[in-house]
Order: sequence, then C-alpha cells, then structure tokens
Amino acid sequence: MQLRDMVVSSAQPRKNRVAFLSLGAFLIAGIAIVDWLTKPYISIGFLYLFPIMLIAGLLPRWQLIGVALICAVLQELFSDLPSSEAITRLVMASAGFVGTGLFVSEIIRNRQMALEHADRVETETKLRREAEEHLLILVDSSPAAIVTMDGSGTILLANHAAQNLFGLESLPIGESISEFLPALGSAARSLKTTQFRTELRCGGKRKNGEAFLAAVWFSTYTTAQGARLAAIIVDLSEDLRDREDLSLDHLLKNTSILMGAVAHEIRNICGAVLTVYRNLSRLPELENNEDFRALGSLIEGLQKLSEMELLSPSSRDLSAVELTSVLDELRVLIEPPYREAGCEVIWRVQEDLPLVIGDRYGLQQVFLNLARNSQRAMESTESKRLTISSEVGNGRVVIRLEDNGTGIASPNELFKPFQPGANATGLGLYVSRAILRSFGGELRFEPRSKGCCFAVSLATASNRERSSR
Repeated sequence: MQLRDMVVSSAQPRKNRVAFLSLGAFLIAGIAIVDWLTKPYISIGFLYLFPIMLIAGLLPRWQLIGVALICAVLQELFSDLPSSEAITRLVMASAGFVGTGLFVSEIIRNRQMALEHADRVETETKLRREAEEHLLILVDSSPAAIVTMDGSGTILLANHAAQNLFGLESLPIGESISEFLPALGSAARSLKTTQFRTELRCGGKRKNGEAFLAAVWFSTYTTAQGARLAAIIVDLSEDLRDREDLSLDHLLKNTSILMGAVAHEIRNICGAVLTVYRNLSRLPELENNEDFRALGSLIEGLQKLSEMELLSPSSRDLSAVELTSVLDELRVLIEPPYREAGCEVIWRVQEDLPLVIGDRYGLQQVFLNLARNSQRAMESTESKRLTISSEVGNGRVVIRLEDNGTGIASPNELFKPFQPGANATGLGLYVSRAILRSFGGELRFEPRSKGCCFAVSLATASNRERSSR
C-alpha cells in the first residue's frame, strides 16, 4: 500500500490539471516580475525549476520543452551578467530546465503506470479471491463427487459428495483412488507419459465392499509439484436399475401389442379354417377319423390363442406427459442423422404445449418410427425436407410429420401388419398406432399431393380431468 499511496500523491496534479497549470503560469510570471525588479542586485532565475517540476506531469513532452525554453529565455533576459557569455548561459539554462522537466515528467509517468498496475493487480487479486470462493462453494455443494490426485493416485482434494460416494466417515484426502476406482487409479499412474481429457464408465467399490457403477469425467494438468488429475464422478447404479426396470416394462407392453397383432392375424385364419372344419364334420366317414379330431383340437387351441386382446386405455395407469420435452428429445435424436443424410428438418411447434395423456417412452418410439420412415421415403428425393408442426384445439394436441418424399402408393394398406415389401417385419405403423390407441391417442394418414403426412392426435390432460368429473 505504500507504493500505491506514493503514486497517488504524485499523480494527484492530473486530477486538477487546470488549477495546477494556472498555478505554474502564475509562478513563472511572478518569478519573471521579481527577477526584473531585482535585476541590478540578484538573479532568481533558478526558481523557474519549481513551476517546471509542478507542470511536468501535465503537459506533453514538446509543450514541456517549450515552457522550459521560455523560462531559460526569461532568465537570461533579466540577467545582469556579461552579454559575451549570454549564448552559453542560455544553452546551459535550457538544458537544465528541459532536462529537469523531462526527468520529473518521466518519474510521474512511471508512477502513474505503477498506480494503474497496482489497481489491476488489486482488482485481479480480488476477482481471483472471489472466483476461488465461488469455486470452493460450487465444489463443496456439488452432488457429483469431485477429487484431485497426484501421479501415484493419492487423493489430494475431495468434496463431501466424494465422501458419501465412497462410504467414508471423513473426506478421503490421503486415500488411494485405486481402493475405490481401480481404473481411475491406473489413469493417474500414467500421468507422467500421457496428457488427456476424456471420460469412462467403470466399476467402483465403496469402503464397505458394496459395488457401484460410475461415470467419470477426468483431465490432467501440470503444477509446480508435478502432474495432477482432476475427476468428476457420478454414481450410475440407481439410473442403471431404473433403466433396466423401464426397459422391461416397455418390453412387456410392446410384446403385448405385438401379440395382439399376431392374435388378430390368427383370428382371421381361424375363421376361415373353422368354416371348412365345420363343413367337413358333416361327412359321416370323417366322424371317427383320429387325424380329423386332432385337427379340431388344433383349431380350438388357435382360437384360444386368438382371444388375446390389447389392453384397453381404462386398464392402464395413464399419466400426464410434457409433450414439449418429448419433442425436444426427438430433435436431439433425429437432427444429426438427418443432417448427415442431407435432409432438412423444419420445426413449427408452438412453445409450451399442454400436457397430454400417454406414455413418454411410447410417444418417443412413435415419433422416431415416423421420422425414420420419412427419411427412408426421401432417399431418392433431390430436396429432402421434413416439417414437424403442432395444432392445439378441442381438448387435443395434433403433431404432424410431413415430408416431401415419394408418397404412399396404397394408403388403405398402411396400418395392416406383416405387409409384404415393408422394412423389417412390416409392423412399424401398426404398432405405432396400437401404442397411441392404448392410451387414447390416434395415428392418421393425411393425403398430400406430394409426399405424405402422418398426424399424431393426443388427448390433453386438462380434457381428461374435465371428462372424469
């Protein structure tokens, strides 16, 4: 602070430029008048040094040199010394005044730079201190475990989330990361030869021996004490269990839909076979035929199998789904492959769509299936464009996916299962409509002069509440 105070005091004239310049001019004039009045007795021209030093930090160098030369001329003008040495005295006085002025000006300029530097250092120190405090708060309050370690895998810093993740009673500072995450310990030991910034998923172990699945984002950096590794660790065990449970649940639901499709086809076949069987049963020669009886048993079994039906909407635990977030996820899923295929996706979906009744995972599967169908339909189209739009009204939300592809040759056959010539099993559109119908939605084909358009119609949650009252 001493340097700062000194610089502040030396730079103070800059804040009162007009006052100090006026004072300097007044001193020069005063010295000149006094020197003129005392000319026969004594010369006080050396006093011009004081106003020159006073204004040295306020004027540019060329102006300061001009003032110094004027002062040298004034000193010689009112001097009573021999005129034969006037030129020499003028040169000496000019050099002295100019040199003094430039010297003082440089000192003040350097001190001003020191002041600005001191201000910058003080500001940067304050900002750095605030950033460190914020970072410490962020690290300590983070729900994710954050640790740093040295090249041997010894934990140097850790937050409370790391303590909870590893099942410890205190912060794991000084512990070996290999005890909890062996893969991360191996990465730490390779710091001397490798610099990286990456992520990994690996198995971990808590202090009590309990295993968990971890997602780790880590990077290396160098300090004066050597190489270091910083890592953010998240426990994925619960997410894995939830994901597996969710996958099983949707597998069972989709299996039910597929079995319904199979049952529908079996029912059609059984109707025709049963008619033929009943006609043949009237023939006396087949009454005691064992093969004919076995055929009857087979038909009865197929009839029971064909009695399987899809779950009705009333038998399911329906919930409100935020359709806006479902479409946001769809955007993330389809835009990269569409961009790679040279297709354009135009979004005309209004913000803040109302909640709808449905199944989030099922809706996502329906939208994905329709988007992929459109992408395949536009493979031979020069300008590929998919437009996704929304419409809200009459207690329903309609999402339309319209492309400019090759179109549909036989719209009447669209939603029939096991269609010949279709991709995979030919169940895509059938299952998509069945999924929507299972929670009160609908999938419709809307004819267009070019390309095709599918409309997904969903009931709003508010409409369901009004109808249940």
